[in-house]
Amino acid sequence: MPGPRVSVPVTGLPVPPRRPPEHRRAGAVLRLRPFAHGDVAAGRSTTVLSRWPAELQPGQKRPSLPQIFTSSDQNIRITEKPPPRESRVAVMKVELAAGTSQTGKAEETPPPSPAAAAAPSAAEDAPLLPDGGVRRRAGCGRFAQRSGSFRREVGRAAAETFLLTRLTLILLRYLGIGYRWIRQFLALCCYTFLLMPGFIQVVYYYFFSSHVHRSVVYGDQPRNRLDLYIPTSTTGLKPVVAFVTGGAWIIGYKGWGALLGRRLAERGIIVACIDYRNFPQGTIGDMVEDASQGISFVCNNIASYGGDPNRVYLVGQSAGAHIAACALLNQAIRECGEGDTSSWSVSQIKAYFGISGGYNLLNLVDHFHRRGLYRSIFLSIMEGEESLQKFSPQVMIKESSARSAVSLLPHIILFHGTSDHSIPSAESQAFADALQQHGAKADLFLYEGKTHTDLFLQDPLRGGRDKMLEEIASVIHSEDPDVSADHHVVPVARRLVPEFMLKLAGRVSPF
Repeated sequence: MPGPRVSVPVTGLPVPPRRPPEHRRAGAVLRLRPFAHGDVAAGRSTTVLSRWPAELQPGQKRPSLPQIFTSSDQNIRITEKPPPRESRVAVMKVELAAGTSQTGKAEETPPPSPAAAAAPSAAEDAPLLPDGGVRRRAGCGRFAQRSGSFRREVGRAAAETFLLTRLTLILLRYLGIGYRWIRQFLALCCYTFLLMPGFIQVVYYYFFSSHVHRSVVYGDQPRNRLDLYIPTSTTGLKPVVAFVTGGAWIIGYKGWGALLGRRLAERGIIVACIDYRNFPQGTIGDMVEDASQGISFVCNNIASYGGDPNRVYLVGQSAGAHIAACALLNQAIRECGEGDTSSWSVSQIKAYFGISGGYNLLNLVDHFHRRGLYRSIFLSIMEGEESLQKFSPQVMIKESSARSAVSLLPHIILFHGTSDHSIPSAESQAFADALQQHGAKADLFLYEGKTHTDLFLQDPLRGGRDKMLEEIASVIHSEDPDVSADHHVVPVARRLVPEFMLKLAGRVSPF
């Protein structure tokens, strides 16, 4: 037969007065211990729940078990039948709280925060001097700041990685999984792997350089962010490049401009890489609106970052070249017809640089369909077939309503590689001819044997002289009256990828 159980109600035991120690919270301690005494010790297991004071008064002795369990103590009852489980659990989970008493009055002390409880005090952390003073460790504060900054950078890197992964999944979902796209995806993996030595260095620069200001908010939409690349020299106001990245209108991302931003910042130029809504988050109208809003932010706020609002240049690459050209032409049309310069003015843009862009969508629908950007998806991006003419800069400047706006356009400079299979170089040639026929100042630079990504990616990774970047920098600095003659003396860019890997990447490139 099981032995009797002894239970002690906690609320009925008297608690002797005590003086709380300075290093502990005052209160009683709930103890649960087995014991053997008297008849209970005869081979039977018994549990005693007792409440003892945490600390005793001076001269007071802790009572022994026989003194506690006396027949005169009415708070102890012996039961043959164990109490219900709920009662035992309730007794076991009793929480005792007591206030901190002080001489003359009692006051309630709030519990310390987790950070304050975990962090040692300054006096505990600092070593003592021979005269009893405390030596402060200046390095500890700097180390804590660096640790917090590193954690923030890692968190941002994780968020950026998640965004890129999500964009990739969206692209695959809309393009479908077929033989053509599996082949293109494998080619893209090989292409990325071969350029990985350079990508790692650029990613490190993007996330950890103190000269890169990421995700500056310029609007209310989720993707209304831009990155700023600030030159190391802070003397005087710097010329500014507003850059709109490419990405087939689906995977455009401001981080794609990290390499261009780094190279131009080395030449004393501030670069603002503008992000924008992509399909299916937005259509071409939303993308042009976002780009225009980003340009407006740069023109109106770049002075606070050391930029010259009177020397702003617009650059676009691939789909970004098309979006930037649409934003520029739409603003010129608004200014010519309505005189709308409330957000920004075309006169603030000193020049437009288009890299491997497409400017006549009517000629590109079938070409993109053969390349895998199917007609149905492309027309959804461009808001239907009836909108292709509306978002084709080469067609827009031929309309009578836009001809007067052509005179407001800045200097147009186009770059294209003759071996570009993603967007044929004929697109830039036709656009430059149309601009010149209608009185705009336009120049075209064709690079023999260059592909869609050579001008923007492989050539900067190669290091040494970069003809396209030198051309952009020379145009920018030629309009600077305060620039010295030695602005062209720029440190030779270091090679980021071996030459044989660049050549292999060019062979397997899906672009």
